[in-house]
Amino acid sequence: MLFFLCAFASFAQVTSSIDTTKIRIGEQIMFQVQVEADSTDLVVFPEGQTFLPLEMIESFKIDTTKNNNKFQLIKEYALTQFDSGAYTIPKQKIFVGDNIFFTDSLRVEVQTIAVDTTKQKLFDIKPMIAVEKATSKWWLYVGIGLLALSFIGFVLYWFIWRKKPLSEEEKSALLPPYDRAKMALKKLDESDYLQKEELKDYYSELTFIIRKYLDEKVYDRALESTTDELVARLNMLRDANQIELSNDDIKNIETILKRADLVKFAKSAPDIELAKLDRNTIDIEIDQVKEALPEPTEEEKLLNEKYRDEQERKKKRKKIWLTVAASLLIVIATFIGFGVKYGFKYVVDTIIGEESKELLEGDWVRSDYGVPPIMISTPVVLERMDLQAVDTLPQVKMTVFSYGDLDSDMNILVSTAKYKDLGKNADGEPNTIDLRLAIEGHLKTYENNGARNLIVKQEQFITPNAAEGLKAYGTAQFPADKEGHFRDGEYVILAFTAENVLQQIALVWNSQNDYTNQTIDRIIKSIELKKLEE
Repeated sequence: MLFFLCAFASFAQVTSSIDTTKIRIGEQIMFQVQVEADSTDLVVFPEGQTFLPLEMIESFKIDTTKNNNKFQLIKEYALTQFDSGAYTIPKQKIFVGDNIFFTDSLRVEVQTIAVDTTKQKLFDIKPMIAVEKATSKWWLYVGIGLLALSFIGFVLYWFIWRKKPLSEEEKSALLPPYDRAKMALKKLDESDYLQKEELKDYYSELTFIIRKYLDEKVYDRALESTTDELVARLNMLRDANQIELSNDDIKNIETILKRADLVKFAKSAPDIELAKLDRNTIDIEIDQVKEALPEPTEEEKLLNEKYRDEQERKKKRKKIWLTVAASLLIVIATFIGFGVKYGFKYVVDTIIGEESKELLEGDWVRSDYGVPPIMISTPVVLERMDLQAVDTLPQVKMTVFSYGDLDSDMNILVSTAKYKDLGKNADGEPNTIDLRLAIEGHLKTYENNGARNLIVKQEQFITPNAAEGLKAYGTAQFPADKEGHFRDGEYVILAFTAENVLQQIALVWNSQNDYTNQTIDRIIKSIELKKLEE
């Protein structure tokens, strides 16, 4: 929760209070924080479950009043506890500008509710039952994926593989040349060229019909040849006995083609009846040409069959290439779309299943480790290490939990050392645990395991529930998978002490991996220390 104020002086006063020190189980305590600050200060109040062992139920809005050139901010929290006992509300950290203030720790008693056992029956405690882990929504993602694939498949089928209904032009193109020519003459009869005396268009259509038929069955350049060239070719084919056309047939075709040339280029205007006669003559000559053509041999029929098969294969290959191209286009478009929205590296890492990303976005585990317990959230459960080989000090009881090694992308280590007797110094006073020496020992362990070029920084560290300790952090070169190779990394060592107990959390990670950086940051923010009475 942020509250921004503007002015020119810097002054702040922080106080805290509760409305009662005794409650019954489940009742609420109103915890109030008052901050008097200058208007230039940025005030940050605690949020989240920072009041453990009490539970925050509600965080109320900030109440702001102005007093001269200062502001008084009042923030209230509703707290409760469902177990009887005496509890301490830990110190809360308040940021005012560049300064940090802590509220007082307050003692609260939670009392039980008296039960009249003569009226209220007592029952045995119910046994523990196994609860299945909540299932993830993988089926939802699979369903969405199948729907997307089904939609893409339907689109590809509809536009590429589906047998579409043929248009009139496509149906006409599938007919043999003779039937196509006859159909074209019928359509010419149905036109209104003659009624409108549009003879130029009429003769253009008429001569195109005969030329097209001759182009497909007799001479493959009939469409582009002049009238004289086409007639000369027909005479040559007749003389070579390649087509059995009479002189009258060729003469009739020549006459109509030349008359059409005059109509188209010399603006000649023959009689309408003559035009109809020319149409009938072309109809007859098409029949004559068909009869004059020799019957195709078996070899020609076989070649035609092979040609048709080859055309079908070409069509199929074309559909396959279109399907592949469309699929690639859809994949690329999808990749670009998600890349623009989420980042291309994120999309690639999602596709290949990048391990550190899966750890960051997976189901995290929040658990207590050691006694007194260290509460920490991690992407995986930490495993207890066997310390029989190194636990040589009988006065120290030590437990260690870890994940990974120094040569992996992330190494997590949580340890608790409980000393039976720390002895006394020369003045007869009990010895205390030196956190700096403890951290130096941990750094020495890194060096003994091959780490080099350690850069060390130290500062105070305070957990969200106000446990104070020492933080050492920095960079180093850690051994890589291959012998003699090193990788750049970062480390954080957190050390805490209470009476005769030393608690440490050591984190080493590959700082070049953004996902690992985010994972470590989340782990550090989750660390809390619990006392045995909590």
